[in-house]
Amino acid sequence: MNENWREHTPLSTPKPPEGPEKNGRQSLISLGLVIVGVIAMAIFARSALQSTALFLFILLGLVMAHEAAHFFTAKAFGIFVHEFAFGFPPRIWGKRIGETLYSINWLPVGGFVRLEGEESAEGPRSFASQAAWKRLIVLAAGAITNLLLPIILFAFALTFPHQVPEGRAVVTGIQSGTPAETAGLKTGDVILSVAGRPANNIVEASRFVRLNQGKTFDLEVRRDGQVTHVNVYGRWAPPPGQGPTGISIAPQTVAPDGKPYTITEQQPPWEALPNATRMTWDTMILARNEVVGWFKGTGGPQLAGPVGIAQTTGEVARSSETTVGAISPLLELAALLSINLGIMNLLPLPMLDGGRIFFLLIEVVRGGKRIAPEREAIVHTVGFVAFLVLAIVVTFADISRLIGGGPSLP
Repeated sequence: MNENWREHTPLSTPKPPEGPEKNGRQSLISLGLVIVGVIAMAIFARSALQSTALFLFILLGLVMAHEAAHFFTAKAFGIFVHEFAFGFPPRIWGKRIGETLYSINWLPVGGFVRLEGEESAEGPRSFASQAAWKRLIVLAAGAITNLLLPIILFAFALTFPHQVPEGRAVVTGIQSGTPAETAGLKTGDVILSVAGRPANNIVEASRFVRLNQGKTFDLEVRRDGQVTHVNVYGRWAPPPGQGPTGISIAPQTVAPDGKPYTITEQQPPWEALPNATRMTWDTMILARNEVVGWFKGTGGPQLAGPVGIAQTTGEVARSSETTVGAISPLLELAALLSINLGIMNLLPLPMLDGGRIFFLLIEVVRGGKRIAPEREAIVHTVGFVAFLVLAIVVTFADISRLIGGGPSLP
């Protein structure tokens, strides 16, 4: 939930609405800026406009799913919901249905749910007056939704026609002093499975190895026509230029341009859904391994702001020769972004849902004694300022990289 667009006005003393003249001026100014920006991008940067539109469409879908989870759980517990909003003010349109105002705003970069009494327990239907377990569910619902939504997104991605590499991975090189050399792997070995999971192509082989970092796992290979099993260890912090095991791999067959051959796949829904569930879980494990790797010495995270992610979205959309062919990779990108949003929102950082959950857990540990709302608000404000500074720095880095002709972040 986005704290910075919340109003914590008690139900008994509602904030008076702004005058129609002020709302009209704000709307006209905002509309003028949006129109000028869109026209300028359409003339001078049509590709950037398409990328930005796609990115905003995906982001808004993920954010609104997040906020809808807060909304429905709050409603289920009888919490008074003042407003459920698409975008940030100023407001374009609003309609009150029952006790809740549903609104659409000019800034399409998110959304928010405004609950009664989020910090002070004024009234039986205020958020702060609810039992700790109810507040925990409402706070965590958005992030949990972002972590479950990829199952649906991956499932749809698998049901649409999509390209996958053809041919198994072949070991083309082994670094000296690595786990692969110790295990007895040899150049020319064809990887059949990793930790019991069939590796049908180079992408799967690489992903399955990274899933088993920090473990000794079984690698099934075909060598000189014979199938053999090798136990190899996946390192947490390999030297630069090396993978967890110390091997380099390539597809069995490649096209004349050096790229792997691809085939078109399309799975029926009854196969796509369980595979999507496994893909979602695998992605979460890879995210965990990435974080563990930072502490093990693989270096810090590579950050990308909205500009960088929008560029990546455009590249994904343009990577396919047909519109239908772009649907699957865009759905996969949306699933990855959703998982990132879910994990990020669960981190115990000020301003995020995880930060508010952290304060709630402190309250539980203290036997129900709450931290003063004013102190908590200060912490969230400081976190919001820090977040803005980080966003500005990352966005500046994205723009500098684009101007310099650098590639998008992986």
